[in-house]
Amino acid sequence: MRGMEGYMKGVNLGGWLSQFDEGTEEHFNTFITEADIRRIAGLGLDHVRVPVDYTVIETEEGEPIEAGYRHIDDCVRWCRANGLHMILDIHKTFGYSFDPLDKDDKTIFFTDPGRQKRFLDMWRTIAKRYSADTDVVAYELLNEIVAVEVRNLWNGIALRAVSAIREFAPDTWVIFGGVNYNAVTAVPWLADTPDRRVAYTFHCYEPFIFTHQGAYWVDGMPLDFRIGYPKTVEEYREATKIVDPACTYTIFNEDIKPIGTEFFDGLFTPALETAKERDIPLYCGEYGVIDRANREDAVRWLTDIHEIFEKYSIGRALWNYKEKDYGIAGEESAPYLKAIADKL
Repeated sequence: MRGMEGYMKGVNLGGWLSQFDEGTEEHFNTFITEADIRRIAGLGLDHVRVPVDYTVIETEEGEPIEAGYRHIDDCVRWCRANGLHMILDIHKTFGYSFDPLDKDDKTIFFTDPGRQKRFLDMWRTIAKRYSADTDVVAYELLNEIVAVEVRNLWNGIALRAVSAIREFAPDTWVIFGGVNYNAVTAVPWLADTPDRRVAYTFHCYEPFIFTHQGAYWVDGMPLDFRIGYPKTVEEYREATKIVDPACTYTIFNEDIKPIGTEFFDGLFTPALETAKERDIPLYCGEYGVIDRANREDAVRWLTDIHEIFEKYSIGRALWNYKEKDYGIAGEESAPYLKAIADKL
């Protein structure tokens, strides 16, 4: 299957220009620096995925914020200097947030022409600004569409966004994913396109009860809950009953395979068939294990999922480089970081 050359092995820079505690210049100037990009390159990775909230680069009236764009400029320059590629991912846009902690309407953006115009204009601004950086920068349209019922509306918006980007960046990779938080099972619902520089993305945190154990943002999740890997499908199903049913995703599917490489192979099959039929690359923009999990179990999980990524030439970016409950860059994660780098 065709892959995204230059975007096969990466890591997310979540918490820098998106989902930050304080949106101050001190934070933006210190949370990620060129030293981090140099370190990531030294791990043998080929790209970073950079989540960006619209509030960093746009005012509430939709005017560009030059100071915010300069941080993206810096990352482009650092990546170029250190031989890395970069995916600019709009994590939150005006009128839409995937974040369950943002208790807003998850559907209104998809029926509001004004909010969509803001979204398309923002992508035109981005594409024009980085039109000379096609060799380094790729674009991911919008992170994690939540509501299943907007899937057809989102397909239309996504294709319009691709067209808007092509006005300034005809050869840049453009990536978009589907509903149910970018579930791999949503890939077959994505719009087809003859554009040879478009890729489909998905996220994978399955089994969810393992990768999110003790997560404070998951409804019903006890903070002290712990579970290992691998367990049987039945054990994960029973454990999953403690959380909000919206978080169960695929573990209750009747055709689920035994946990291990067979599990991921079976889980990805419909997406792989769609991508192969349409000759569109697949990219996993997020996957990872919460830092509360046993590290040896986390490495076993990563070993299994990486085997399937390699088998089918699926590009990917681990969540997350620093902090955000999944970080691998802290001193306490040093042995874990080496194990992950070895797997990558």
